[in-house]
Amino acid sequence: MHELTQLIKDDMRPALGVTEPGAIAYAVSKAKSYVPGELEQVTLLLNSGMYKNAYTCGIPNSHFYGNEYAAALGVVAGKPEKELESLADVTEADNVAAEQLVKDGKIAVKMSEITSRIFIEACVKTTGGEAMVQILDAHTNIVRIEVNGEVLLEKEEVSAEGGHEEKPLIHNYTLKQIYEYAKEVPAEEIEFIKAAYEMNYALFEEGIQNPRTTYARYLLEKNGGKIISDDELKTASLLCNAAIEARVIGLDRPAMSITGSGAHGIIATMPLYGVCKIRGLSDETLYRATALSYLICMYIKEYSGKLSAFCGCGIAAGTGMACALVFLHGGDEHAMARTINNMSSSITGMICHGGNKGCTMKGVVAVNAAFQSADFAMHEIFIDDIHGINGFTPEDTMRHMGEIASPGMIGTEKTIVDILQEKSFVYMRY
Repeated sequence: MHELTQLIKDDMRPALGVTEPGAIAYAVSKAKSYVPGELEQVTLLLNSGMYKNAYTCGIPNSHFYGNEYAAALGVVAGKPEKELESLADVTEADNVAAEQLVKDGKIAVKMSEITSRIFIEACVKTTGGEAMVQILDAHTNIVRIEVNGEVLLEKEEVSAEGGHEEKPLIHNYTLKQIYEYAKEVPAEEIEFIKAAYEMNYALFEEGIQNPRTTYARYLLEKNGGKIISDDELKTASLLCNAAIEARVIGLDRPAMSITGSGAHGIIATMPLYGVCKIRGLSDETLYRATALSYLICMYIKEYSGKLSAFCGCGIAAGTGMACALVFLHGGDEHAMARTINNMSSSITGMICHGGNKGCTMKGVVAVNAAFQSADFAMHEIFIDDIHGINGFTPEDTMRHMGEIASPGMIGTEKTIVDILQEKSFVYMRY
């Protein structure tokens, strides 16, 4: 198996709801599993990106949202063996119990620092003892477990702010090499990508059927009431953003995440599905385009950090998807480089203010930008390398895009969190 195939395979992971509430619930449920007895207190420490992304984010199987309720449901009903799907079995009785914990002041959430590096510290204290779980750099990467003062697990730190000390695998490749991989990798080696489409399409269907969605049903109307119409852009926007809306409001279907994000995974895939269906392209072609889309997204995210002040869903996943559209048009790496320049010069800097319905609008913008960028690039219309943050190679441009987020937007991240904290949410319920 090619190492890029393995990279994609290892990174794809089902996530129920937005990954940040899922990670919080996972950490808390894992800590609770070590200490029996009646709950006394949950204390949660989160980095700015984690804190922000879950701040008003929907939670699966619940009408509640936000950090406190993700933690409360994690301690009441979370199943740590299910990791990012730990809240798959939440009942209405669990929601009632979680609400009471929040109202009783038994859930405390604090922000640790402004950083794009994922950090969760969940401390659970019960009548039977106290346990602490730390997660670092990836949503399910537990690096430390302490139970009643005894260290059960401790991993050595291997990464630093904004990326890894060792060069990430994806950065060993050029855009041309990634393109050649997508063209030449044996078809059977990437058939596993089919699972992403099965999962994301089921989420999309939930989005257009559930009465809680609004964007999804209007996008369906705009597409003539059809899921697949003759309009590639409208079809792509519907498929992508109905799934994103379903995810951010907490409907009970998982997304296939990439780089730790369900929305990244949706944007990187669903528009491509629509284009292939309209054009009658094969599943093999779809999976090759998707592999390219995923890898470009990963390339940018390794520079920007997992959670930062810019919208990685739109910028990183959107750029990957735009290059994949070029692939479906029959364009080569030169056309993709022009596409990257167009994306770099347009939506780079679009902020992330948490996982919420705003992600749907960002998805709309990303799909529009990707289609326009790819179309312009195929007609050799693009922003030249000399302008703005564009580099003299596509690899430099992608690096610059990531650096705008981290370290470039650390001050922006603080401002976003300050604005969120000005709003005192007492009753976090959709």
